[in-house]
Amino acid sequence: MVWNNFWFRFLNNSRISILLVLLFLVAPVSVFAQIMVDARATPLTKKAYASLFEIQKRGVVFGHQDDLAYGVGWKYIDGNSDIKLITGEYPGIYGWDIAHIEKKSTTNIDKVPFDKIKRYIVEGFDRGGLITISWHAPNPLTGGDAWDTTHGTVASILPNGQKHQQYIQWLDRVTAFLQALKTKEGIQIPILFRPFHELTGNWFWWCKNSCSPDEFKQLWRFTVSYLRDKRQLHHLIYVYNTADFGSSTEFLERYPGDEWVDVLSFDRYQFEGKNGTALFNEVMTNQLTILNQVAIQKNKPVALAETGYEAIPDPTWWTTTLYPLLKKYPLAFVLVWRNHGFMPSTGKMHHYAPYPGHLSEADFKKFHSFPEIFFETKIRELKIYE
Repeated sequence: MVWNNFWFRFLNNSRISILLVLLFLVAPVSVFAQIMVDARATPLTKKAYASLFEIQKRGVVFGHQDDLAYGVGWKYIDGNSDIKLITGEYPGIYGWDIAHIEKKSTTNIDKVPFDKIKRYIVEGFDRGGLITISWHAPNPLTGGDAWDTTHGTVASILPNGQKHQQYIQWLDRVTAFLQALKTKEGIQIPILFRPFHELTGNWFWWCKNSCSPDEFKQLWRFTVSYLRDKRQLHHLIYVYNTADFGSSTEFLERYPGDEWVDVLSFDRYQFEGKNGTALFNEVMTNQLTILNQVAIQKNKPVALAETGYEAIPDPTWWTTTLYPLLKKYPLAFVLVWRNHGFMPSTGKMHHYAPYPGHLSEADFKKFHSFPEIFFETKIRELKIYE
């Protein structure tokens, strides 16, 4: 009773205290929602980040990996895009991967020349689109690829680790590429940077089976700090990305902290099988529910950074499976993986967006017509960089 009387008298007699309480109550939405990892982010990058919050109130931006570089049956044709060939317009977000930049290679992991990737990024930005970049970095400890899950790799590149200087050299090469992503006027293009993706999986050297939560957090913080503070990159929006998780605790087990993350996301694909669609819906519903609860608490935008159904054997997958999920939950963007075409190594078609003549083409056109799904035209209207 004494404590309650104290607070009654304090609040009743103090205008300042009342204002502070009111500020605290509204701050999560109006003040803290758009605070970025990089306090010195460029004006254009800040605008892009703020736009993510607005986008997910209205709909979701649709994207495609390697969209401008190649598709099913074609490669390096200026202006081409499987998405555009079907819908008449480009996607709203473009995905690229920079693996092999650390090796000073002229081409990335998918053999796309880096000089072409730079040009495609500028083209996408000039159309008003968002750009996201992942990094399937090879194993720095063994020299194997990203899927070499040798334990101890993450520890080896942390400060005082045996491969730390090599990792710094890799980050310097990443920096050189990212710094070069500029418009014709010399303005740096905002990039949604998604390193160490699918971290709750067990297939990459940075995943949960290959390092401890503390080691991963150290790796993330060092990487961000080096790029932001040492190399002065101020056009990056940092995307935290997991694979599967069954609870908010699991999603956040390796989370480096609110001050180190701009966007919350996960990857989830549908696979063939007797209960493929049912399982996909069940897992997606659970994870989207959890992630949106976390996002509200942390005031972060949300994304489905990778998804799809290889070869899309379901002719109505876009409108009967994917669309209901996108409509139900707030998401800033969703991206489907690349359209490689026929894979001799597997004897199967490897693509995640339709192409002219594909059995889901008509359904994708219907999906494209839904007002909540944003492609190039809608993104232009939203003027996310203005």
